[in-house]
Amino acid sequence: MSEVTRYRVAVRTLCDFTAREGDLDHRFTPAPSAREGIEGHALVSRRRGEGYEAELPLSACFEGLSVGGRADGFDPAANRLEEVKTHRGRLERMADNQRALHWAQVTVYGALLCAERGLASLTLALVYLDVTTGRETVLTREASANELQAFFATQCRRFLSWAAQEVRHRERRDEALGELAFPHDRFRPGQRDLAESVYKAASTGRCLLVQAPTGIGKTLGTLFPLLKAMPRQGLDRLAFLTMKTPGRRLALDALLALGAEEGTAPSSDAEPAPLRVLELTARDKACEYPDRACHGEACPLAAGFYDRLPAARQAAVARGWLDREALREVALDHGVCPYYLGQELARWCDLVVGDVNHWFDANALLHGLARANGWRLGLLVDEAHNLVERARGMYSAELDQHRLARLRREAPGALTRPLGRLARQWQTLVKEAGMSEAGEPGRPAYRVLDGLPEGMVAALQGVASAITEYLGEHPDQASLALQELLFEALAFTRLAERFGEHSLCDLARHGRGRAVLGLRNLVPADFLAPRFAAARSAVLFSATLSPAHYHRDLLGLPAATVWREVASPFAAEQLEVRIRADISTRLRDREASLAPIVAELAEQYRRRPGHYLAFFSSFAYLEAARARLQEAHPAIPVRAQTRGMREEARDAFLAGFAPGGQGIGFAVLGGAFAEGIDLPGERLIGAFIATLGLPPFDDFNEALKVRLAARFGRGDDYAYRIPGLIKVVQAAGRVIRGPDDEGTVVLMDDRFARRDVRDRLPGWWSIE
Repeated sequence: MSEVTRYRVAVRTLCDFTAREGDLDHRFTPAPSAREGIEGHALVSRRRGEGYEAELPLSACFEGLSVGGRADGFDPAANRLEEVKTHRGRLERMADNQRALHWAQVTVYGALLCAERGLASLTLALVYLDVTTGRETVLTREASANELQAFFATQCRRFLSWAAQEVRHRERRDEALGELAFPHDRFRPGQRDLAESVYKAASTGRCLLVQAPTGIGKTLGTLFPLLKAMPRQGLDRLAFLTMKTPGRRLALDALLALGAEEGTAPSSDAEPAPLRVLELTARDKACEYPDRACHGEACPLAAGFYDRLPAARQAAVARGWLDREALREVALDHGVCPYYLGQELARWCDLVVGDVNHWFDANALLHGLARANGWRLGLLVDEAHNLVERARGMYSAELDQHRLARLRREAPGALTRPLGRLARQWQTLVKEAGMSEAGEPGRPAYRVLDGLPEGMVAALQGVASAITEYLGEHPDQASLALQELLFEALAFTRLAERFGEHSLCDLARHGRGRAVLGLRNLVPADFLAPRFAAARSAVLFSATLSPAHYHRDLLGLPAATVWREVASPFAAEQLEVRIRADISTRLRDREASLAPIVAELAEQYRRRPGHYLAFFSSFAYLEAARARLQEAHPAIPVRAQTRGMREEARDAFLAGFAPGGQGIGFAVLGGAFAEGIDLPGERLIGAFIATLGLPPFDDFNEALKVRLAARFGRGDDYAYRIPGLIKVVQAAGRVIRGPDDEGTVVLMDDRFARRDVRDRLPGWWSIE
């Protein structure tokens, strides 16, 4: 074995690459949780003899390829090396390619162990532990050191040409990035300051929280310096993460401006792209056959997936530029699933553009790959002011009583008893909370519970176990309703294991037999802090990240996080900002507020006809104002956002803001049209904001305020004022989008005149 290392690969990655064959098979199979997997490995270890070696680190180098990992366990007395896998249900249902992968892993570890300890032979064992029964199924075979070494050499040689290609790609990529030039003649005002801050953060391995105004080119101003830092700081991968689909498109457009698509190789004799870019898309949007099950017997793109994957993978990395359409084209050319090809290519692409869940979710793909492969990864998070709420959603769960009732009527007999116990716990919980099943008048519809309902959680665990065992034995009975209940139960019980001051439990009743039990995350910091620690550097940017301590506290940012605010390039003369301090938009004053609001809209429109947006706190308030305006001023064109607006309707709404047109669009603050849309020039010349943006003063937000006050000492600010004003500033930011834009913002609520509120509005505004 050679001593010189040119490429490193984990045992699991090596075997994934070389040992899988046959169909993709993602039929529903109940799988153990990560915690159950860890506990299962520990159980097997405890059952072994005193000299048993668990989590054994092994590595070796073969012709410049360094291969390493941790074998699950070795028993020196029995000379037996074990690969432990936890499972539920019948083992015979395991896909052939999965079993082949397991044998490949233990065989490679066997070769590494024999070489390290000079062993002549070894017993290889696959230990399958049923987490439900604790029963072990052990498959063994004897192998000589020569046989193991031959297998290891074969796997390495299969990978070596790919590894050599990866080394060459890394060299070309780093050389190209070292010479990367800014694509425009000059930076926009403020853009250079932003770029320099991002480069320094990458160079020092720190987290950067940067507030930069809309219109300076934040996407390009963050991507360019991080790409420049990539070779100098030895970064393996970059991830540009967004909150919404339009953010992905902006990132891809910026990469095109930087020449990322140049050198793309559609044919074998063309030069591959120096930078591989991958857009990750949600499974439901990438699936070509949404009406078919995800396995080779049902879907033609799953049949023979692993047999065709090598050619598809090679074509994809040669192409380099892999946005959604390009990835789909490569996948269909090779007869493989676009979604799962994308999941595979996330291992091999330099820069991934996708949703924030790919790094921050509990089962995030990119975070898992970074940990498994030891990547030094640079992270960019766009529109980062949304991360608090997005992360809260990632680490919250609900249980639906109505789904349980429906399922009980259809459930197989084997599930009758556990579902019955859970139903009785529901009745007890609703009764003890003072929320009668009968929906009696005067009963509260919502209540924050004192803590976790332990009886309910125990019954839920029983249901999850029962459904999992049943589906393991009867996989053909995996109905959608049964799977939905199982997913709800597993999500709830897993979060319940980590229940603490960062979360609360609540109960909402929507009618007889229609209660919802929620486990709500309040402080995502406890879950996100390890994710930020796992990145080499992270840059969170937005036009509204002030005050810094709010995001530092709630997101769990490292203590050394740097805060930067990029000065606005816009002049106060570009934006007229008026406060209507004679109007109150509080709930009790809504009816009285309609007349002055409508008068303000009509008068401003009369003074300067054009396109405007008017933002309200709710659809009911919006509709009341819209109806009053149309009645009083029928000549003013209006359009309005509606509840549950589909993507086509949203596009049509925005298309109405065409140059040369005029009218007032009514929208909800914090909704689809309050941020992330770009209507430059005369497409939007003003905005009316008839709300302070405060969340409702309900039981949930009051409980949130108490919890945040106890932890951070800032209950009102963190629960109400800061989130509300972030929405206001985001909505107002739709008006001035470029250096030549001019417009008007009217803030309609007396509280905007208060000093503590005005101090949190952008400093460049000149408020009348």
